[in-house]
Amino acid sequence: MTRPDGQGLTDEERYDQGMAVRREVLSDAHVDRATAAATPLTADWQDFITRVAWGDVWSRPGLDRRSRSVAVLSSLIAHGHHEEFAMHVRAARRNGLTVDEIREVILQSAIYSGVPAANTAYRIANDVLADEL
Repeated sequence: MTRPDGQGLTDEERYDQGMAVRREVLSDAHVDRATAAATPLTADWQDFITRVAWGDVWSRPGLDRRSRSVAVLSSLIAHGHHEEFAMHVRAARRNGLTVDEIREVILQSAIYSGVPAANTAYRIANDVLADEL
């Protein structure tokens, strides 16, 4: 039986659950590119992030996807993970965050992560959201 918290699932069930969530959050096109680009070196990594990040953590019932996107954006800003930040700005829009809410997440992050981090996040978000601004 599939449980929303991933407990008691087989690896295959966690993978399937993770792939469904990953596709809903990131888009079929993104996931197709990522899986097509897998190499013998990265294939286990793709399996791991699908099962664990998406099948276990993103599938948990404790936070809705909008809240998870806020947490992820904040963390990526704080740690300077710019490529992942751009991808998760797009995901945040798919998860229902508005451009105004993303702007507020970046501003809030500036207080705790610093002005340079926020400057970079605003630049990246501006590029990602250019068609919506």
